Amino acid sequence: MRLLITVALVLFIDQLSKYLAISFIRTGQPIAVIDNFLYFTFALNPGAAFGLFPYQTTFFIVVTIIAAVLIVYFYRTIPASHKWLRFGLALLLGGALGNLTDRVRATYVVDFISFRFFPPVFNLADTAIVVGVGIILIAIWRTGGLESNMCEGSRESLPTVLNETSPNKHI
Repeated sequence: MRLLITVALVLFIDQLSKYLAISFIRTGQPIAVIDNFLYFTFALNPGAAFGLFPYQTTFFIVVTIIAAVLIVYFYRTIPASHKWLRFGLALLLGGALGNLTDRVRATYVVDFISFRFFPPVFNLADTAIVVGVGIILIAIWRTGGLESNMCEGSRESLPTVLNETSPNKHI
């Protein structure tokens, strides 16, 4: 249920922000949010991050659908006690679905956030993806790696498998 709520919230905020960007920001007329630092700059991106591989819409749609299925699968295999890891996956999925929505609807992604020191223009879905990946990496690092996260349930049952009557009890 938390996955669905997080994904829906990210998707809603992303699509609302893109609607507002389309409605109020004109191409070539950036709006200074924090002068000489943060701007709203309208851009249509037919490619991936940084505009790479433009006009490969079908490829991006297929890759995003595969990634979404894998994220849901991994989310379901991670114990509920690993809240941060699961939250990072939910952000990643929400961001991916936000950009997928744009690609399906219009074959491009609406970008509108730019920093003076960072040339690419991006959107809130991109931000959710980057923050989600960051949370995932930190959660994996803090809990000892993916293997320990994925095998937690099997470790709890290890003592019953290697009990006193087992010939391999000293392994």
